[in-house]
Amino acid sequence: MANEVEKRLTAPLVRALQEERLVLVATTDFETGGPNVSAISWIYALDEKVIRFAVDNRSRIVENIRHLGKVVINVIANESTYSISGTAIIKEDRMAGVPLKLALVEVTVQEVRDAMFYGAKIVTEPAYEKTYDLRAAKKLDNQVLEVMKK
Repeated sequence: MANEVEKRLTAPLVRALQEERLVLVATTDFETGGPNVSAISWIYALDEKVIRFAVDNRSRIVENIRHLGKVVINVIANESTYSISGTAIIKEDRMAGVPLKLALVEVTVQEVRDAMFYGAKIVTEPAYEKTYDLRAAKKLDNQVLEVMKK
C-alpha cells in the first residue's frame, strides 16, 4: 500500500535489513549539490531506529556524509519499495578486523516511507551474484557483518 509513513522501521523491515540484500543509498553531492546514488550490499539494521552500512572509505558517500549527513536508503522488500530517510555519521573511518579499507556509517532513522506506486506490489526482489572468489566473499561478508553488529 503506497504512501504509508512511519518514524521507525517496522519489524518485517528490520528483519529484511538483517539479510544480505541490494539497496540504493542516496546522498547530496558535496561539490555539485546534486543527488548521488550508489548501490551497496553491506547493510544491517541494529533495531527499528539504527541502520549501519559499510562502504569503501574513499567512496563519494563518505565525503558527502561528512559535509551534510543526510541519506536516503531505498530498499525493495516485503512486496514494496521503501525510502528510509535519516541522519548519518561516519562511525569508523576504517573498520577494524576487516582487510579492506571500509568506513562504517551509522544512520539514525527519521522517516520510513512506503514508496510503491498505488495498486501494485513487488513480485520479485532484485538479485545479484558475486563475481569473485565465493569463499573469500563469504569470509569478507562475515567479517564486515560482525563489525556492523557491534
